[in-house]
Amino acid sequence: MNNYVAIFLIIALGYLLGRVHVKGLSLGNSAVLLVALVFGHFGVLVPALVKNFGLICFVGSVGVIAGPVFIRNFKKGSMHYIAIGILTILLGTAVCVLAIKVLGFPTALSLGILNGALTSTPGLAAALEATGDAAASVGYGIAYPFGVIGVVLFVQMLPRILNTDVRAEMKELEQMVSEAEEAAPAADFKIDPSGFFIFALIVVLGVLLGNIKIPLGGGAVFSLGVSGGPLVSGLVLGHFGHVGPVSLRPPKETMEVMREFGLILFLAGAGTEAGEGFLSVLAEYGVGLFVVGAVMTLLPMVVVFWLAKRKMRLTTMNTLGSICGAMTSTPSLGALINVAGTNAVAVSYAATYPVALICVVLFSQFVAIFVK
Repeated sequence: MNNYVAIFLIIALGYLLGRVHVKGLSLGNSAVLLVALVFGHFGVLVPALVKNFGLICFVGSVGVIAGPVFIRNFKKGSMHYIAIGILTILLGTAVCVLAIKVLGFPTALSLGILNGALTSTPGLAAALEATGDAAASVGYGIAYPFGVIGVVLFVQMLPRILNTDVRAEMKELEQMVSEAEEAAPAADFKIDPSGFFIFALIVVLGVLLGNIKIPLGGGAVFSLGVSGGPLVSGLVLGHFGHVGPVSLRPPKETMEVMREFGLILFLAGAGTEAGEGFLSVLAEYGVGLFVVGAVMTLLPMVVVFWLAKRKMRLTTMNTLGSICGAMTSTPSLGALINVAGTNAVAVSYAATYPVALICVVLFSQFVAIFVK
């Protein structure tokens, strides 16, 4: 099948499936992933370039949207966001170590399951590099679908189960975003009205930043990659907003379109990649791998949500935004934005995501080196 036809057919069918509601719940644009899994099983593969292009567009636009209020919100609850990011990855890693030590799963395969459960492509790359074993990709493919769908449904169900007044909770954060935007000095000069010049600059800086590799000793290397670099550059330029009279902040409407466009391209690519040989791999290794992956996805979310609500006193929506970031879950943020009805919920995602990204890359490398 022609690649162009395949990509847009996956997207079109995904949106149709995402419109199906069951008791008020829907997969939304995350249904693109399910359709892509089926296409991938039958041999259709969206090029990695398309997938990474989508990922860059998504995280870069999220950074720009969250940038104006990110620093203020991070200072206000920085320890909470740091704790949520670290604890989430730590709990998933603990299950991974148990799978290796108790269940006897191979290290590379277990690390693949961990990063699939946390939907972390940078973590998978770190695991592949540290182990040199393609089994990591197998585990990733098994755990990834539930890692996406599980978090998407979790962030939709929790507000309903807890009878959360979403509108009231989001009002305070929207007010903070509004104040930050109003406080920003006016920048009258724009290179182009659509903002694509600045967005292209953000992507260039982000990719260059993501390519910086920091040696950690013992064979471990850290880099932000194509997911972390554009997010950070988007946050920084979105926060400052201008250089003298020159605007550094693309129009919000443009960023919302790029966020959606990037997300569906990423889902189409990740889905076909995970669907390739999915059933044969599952048959070979058994459903136990899927169960372990589901535990790696659900346990951290449940524990962290309880701690954030009871001990840290965070609001439900702020907690869920943080969990999306801590799970490094790109699709779930899209679902949560739909639930919240505003992009403001992306602020807590952006505050937690970099912490979780660093942790999942480091922990994957440490497990590969030290756990046998």
